[in-house]
Amino acid sequence: MDSQMFCYQCEQTIGGKGCVKGGNCGKSVTIANLQDVLIHQLKGIGFYGQKMLDKGMSIEQGVHKFIVDSMFSTLTNVNFDETRFVEYIKKADKIKEDLKQRLGDIPGGVPEGANYRPPEKVEDIIADAEKVGVMSDESIDMDVRSLRELLIYAFKGMAAYAHHALVLGKYDDEVYRFFYKGLSAALDKNTTTEDLLNLNMELGKTNYKCMELLDAANTGTYGHPEPTEVLVTRKKGPFIIVSGHDLKDLKQILEQTEGKGINIYTHGEMIPCHGYPELKKHKHLVGNFGGAWQDQQKEFDGIPGCVLMTTNCLQKPRESYRDRLFTTSIVGWPDTPHINEENGKKDFTPIINKALELGGFPEDEPEKKIIVGFGHNAVLSNADKIVDAVKKGAIRHFFLIGGCDGARPGRNYYTEFAEKTPKDTLILTLACGKYRFNKLDFGMIGDFPRLLDVGQCNDSYSAVRIATALAEAFECGVNELPLSLIISWYEQKAVAILLTLLSLGIKNIYLGPTLPAFLTPNVLQVLIDKFDLKPISTPDEELKVILG
Repeated sequence: MDSQMFCYQCEQTIGGKGCVKGGNCGKSVTIANLQDVLIHQLKGIGFYGQKMLDKGMSIEQGVHKFIVDSMFSTLTNVNFDETRFVEYIKKADKIKEDLKQRLGDIPGGVPEGANYRPPEKVEDIIADAEKVGVMSDESIDMDVRSLRELLIYAFKGMAAYAHHALVLGKYDDEVYRFFYKGLSAALDKNTTTEDLLNLNMELGKTNYKCMELLDAANTGTYGHPEPTEVLVTRKKGPFIIVSGHDLKDLKQILEQTEGKGINIYTHGEMIPCHGYPELKKHKHLVGNFGGAWQDQQKEFDGIPGCVLMTTNCLQKPRESYRDRLFTTSIVGWPDTPHINEENGKKDFTPIINKALELGGFPEDEPEKKIIVGFGHNAVLSNADKIVDAVKKGAIRHFFLIGGCDGARPGRNYYTEFAEKTPKDTLILTLACGKYRFNKLDFGMIGDFPRLLDVGQCNDSYSAVRIATALAEAFECGVNELPLSLIISWYEQKAVAILLTLLSLGIKNIYLGPTLPAFLTPNVLQVLIDKFDLKPISTPDEELKVILG
């Protein structure tokens, strides 16, 4: 029998059920199984770490960082490198055994999973996935499994945010402590559906704190985003495209290419970087290249320049640009140049030299620009004008249309929805879902563009902050605002954000294009009953219900 896997953590899982012979994201059976073993190891670390915290013992920040980074590496479209996962698994084993030794005897015993030790041979580690993977225990209640996986996938999303904050020196003990609590509970076979539902809501609240921390890290380092025009066409000359989410990587590459005649383009989720004062002051940050992550194979095909992948959103590179694709940080692809950090710095000389060698675009394209930079500071500094426009009837309704993008048919719903919103409504957007419509002209409402780009998915805190500030201004709850959330999801950061919204009591969220395969009918019904979560139907039907 051929080796198999089971993964249903992303929206594009095959058949809407689960990938078993290879991931739709491009990961192999081997990578999927290594990721399962790594997550199992992290649950064991969570168990021993929680026991240490219960006894008032301290855990080194290096252990916190390992949990965050290794968990982030299992998020969709991040790391496809077998060697790196084997290293993570072996390091996890050393950390777990160290915590175990420091604890000594544990009253009440230890869950079987916490005692797991990976074999020496890689092929044996891979085979162990059958014992520890998502579907390894057939006796487990389906709803328990569903809520457990919801928790794990949301942890992966929160790990990404914690990673980005830590890169800029920001961390919060409360956030890290919850990783141990939640991972330990996910290993315990006695954890009930009620326990897991409560833990998911607690994760949502913790993730809000984590996103707030990341916002403080980004704005404290690079300034608050400002409304800024961004070129979305090409300029003549050598270039490097920076993709992913990491602002520090972009800053370093801007500094190292200063005066070298190399144009720097953002790509995908990096487009909001043009609004940060400390980044946009570099004049060779010339524009944004292409659209959302799922179009990269076509858009990067044969380009006469280089690409740096800083975090997730990586697809299998075509041979036509594989020699000019570089990875860094958590990202990995086999036999692809990887730029490591040493003493807080990265040397981007290899990618700089390659970009100069390739020569770049031969001529300028006709210019086209769009506007970004409407983070919470920029929007709320005009809150009085927005409130006044609502009171005068100039703004009838707010729509937040955003989230992850993907390749599955049906995502044209979001383009159509945006296009059909009335001219007296304001659209907030964020994350790569905005590429469905961010180059369209929606016109103005008074002094404001009708489309306000709030930022990356990492900037979801901004959207929540705007909503809560408007609720305060109107002296009402967020659910009473003329505001509707039309959310698209693809990967695990979107899962974490959804739990954050639900934990804040926000209701009537429209979610699509399909619902997560890991939600059982019972769990889904609980979310529908408790939070009025709504699967999307058609833009016309939604707008009729929302606007009357």
